[in-house]
Amino acid sequence: MFLITAANGNQGKLLMPKLAAAGLPVRALVRTEQSGDVLRALPGVEVMVGDMSEPGVLERAMEGVSSVYHIGPVLHPREREIGFAAVDAAKAAGVRHFVFSSVLHAILTDLVQHEIKRDVEEHLLSSDLEYTILQPSNYMSPLKLQPVFREGVFRLSWSLDRLQSMVDLDDVTDVVVEVLTNGERHYGATYELVGRGRYDAHELGRIISQVLGREIPVEEIDGDEYLKAFIGDRDPAAFTHEARVLRAITARYSAHDFVGNPNVLTWLLGREPTSFAQFVEREYRHYQARAAAPAGA
Repeated sequence: MFLITAANGNQGKLLMPKLAAAGLPVRALVRTEQSGDVLRALPGVEVMVGDMSEPGVLERAMEGVSSVYHIGPVLHPREREIGFAAVDAAKAAGVRHFVFSSVLHAILTDLVQHEIKRDVEEHLLSSDLEYTILQPSNYMSPLKLQPVFREGVFRLSWSLDRLQSMVDLDDVTDVVVEVLTNGERHYGATYELVGRGRYDAHELGRIISQVLGREIPVEEIDGDEYLKAFIGDRDPAAFTHEARVLRAITARYSAHDFVGNPNVLTWLLGREPTSFAQFVEREYRHYQARAAAPAGA
C-alpha cells in the first residue's frame, strides 16, 4: 500500500490517476470530503479524510503502508512540524520507503519554505528510514498562465531580469511513479528535478507570445499583490506566514538567479523533459477546450 499525502493538491491531481492507471494500491490522505469525492472515482484508491496537523491523523494514515510520498501542505505555518510528524509516524509504523517532496536548493535559508524543507530533509536522514528526496525547481504553474489567457499579461512577483530554471509538474509526477514502483533502485537518493533552459521573464513572455500568436507583455508585481490574488477577499492579517514566504521569494529571486541542471531529470524520465513552450501549448489547449465547453459540462 502506498500513501500519498495532500493527495488532491497540485501534484496529487496529476499523480493519483497515474498510480490508479498502474493498478497500484493507494491510500490518499486529503483534508476535506469534497477532495475525497474526487479521488473515490479512481479505481483502487482508498481515501482517508483528515487534517495532517491534527494529532493521530498521520499515525492512522501510515497503518499498513509500505511506501509514502509526503507532500507538505502549501504555505502552511506548521509545515515543518507536519513533516517531522510524518517521518516519525512512518518510522513507528514500519514504513519501508519514505519519499519526500522537497525543493531545489533547500540549503537556501533566506527562503522560508526552503529552510522548512531543509529541516524536514535532515529529520528524515536522521530517522534511519529508507528515503528518496525529490528537489523540483520552480513549477511551470498553470495558475500563472490563467491571467495570461484571460487578461493578456504575464506577471511575476520578482525581478523580470533574473534567470530561473523550471520543471513541469507532469514530469515530476512521472518521476514519483517511477520512484514508488521501483523503490529499492532509488533508496538513499536525492534527485534535483530541473527542466531544460534558463529563462528570464522577458524570454518567458516571448515564448508565450509565440504560442498564443499575439504580443504578451510581462509585468512585475510585489509579493503582497501576489498574496492578495492567493487569499482573495480574506483578511491578510490571518496570513502572516504566507506573506513572509512570498516576501522572501520576491527578495531572493530579485537578488539572485535560481537555476539548476536537467541531467538528473532527463535520466529519470528516459526522455527529454517537457519544455516551457510545450507546457504553454498544452495548457492553452486545455483553456480553449474549457472555454468552448457548454456551461455546466
